[in-house]
Amino acid sequence: MFRFREALISVYVMWYRQVKRFVRARSRLIGSIAQPLFWMLFFGLGFSSALSFQEARSFGLGYMSFLIPGIVMMAVFFTSFTAGISVIWDKEFGFLKEVLVAPASRSLLIFGRALGDSTVAALQGFIVLVVAYFLTPTLLLDGIPIFTLTVFLTALTFTCLGIALASKVRSIEGFHLLTTFIAMPTLFLSGAFFPVETMPEWMKILAFINPLTYSVDAARKILTNIGFFSLPLNLMVLLGSTLIFTFIAAWIFEKTTVE
Repeated sequence: MFRFREALISVYVMWYRQVKRFVRARSRLIGSIAQPLFWMLFFGLGFSSALSFQEARSFGLGYMSFLIPGIVMMAVFFTSFTAGISVIWDKEFGFLKEVLVAPASRSLLIFGRALGDSTVAALQGFIVLVVAYFLTPTLLLDGIPIFTLTVFLTALTFTCLGIALASKVRSIEGFHLLTTFIAMPTLFLSGAFFPVETMPEWMKILAFINPLTYSVDAARKILTNIGFFSLPLNLMVLLGSTLIFTFIAAWIFEKTTVE
């Protein structure tokens, strides 16, 4: 019983630290919310009048309604994936050394950290969704519980991936370069901006092995009732990717050293 309580405290402390750091960084809070809103307004409203997806329109779905689920998941994806940079900051300022020598399981500490960053990313996604609803009030909100699960699984998946990468990278510049190299193809292959079914065959293969594809498709299925895959399949893939990347992040962090 004592060990279980100790484990919960370890997870909670790291979760609380990550959430509190984000709340205090108001510029980061505003910037991370403003970016997807700009994409939604300028990209969505601009292209909605210039582009038409025949398959989407056959279901009575306009481009703005098609785009918003992708923009929400984009906000969750970027916030969670780049959260790993805090690991490098902690290396620079010595906090990580204190974490590594703490009398607690490293796996629990990194899990608590991932939960905190995932909570932040999920909250941002919901803020973007609330704003988006005023632009497109036809979105379906009766599936919010399942949508919440989808958002959190997505956030935890890419938070753990970001932490795993940051645990191996030595500099902030190297982390930015690596995340940009990974993030942009991941985003554009996810179906956030155009349907997966319209992609060339070679691109579809890449999209099918991209976890973000299933996040976007699940969000679109929940919010618009239009999707390429079934919702159970999307959730199964997301759950599997969450477990895999959580294990990888914990395994890499166990071997992390600070010079």
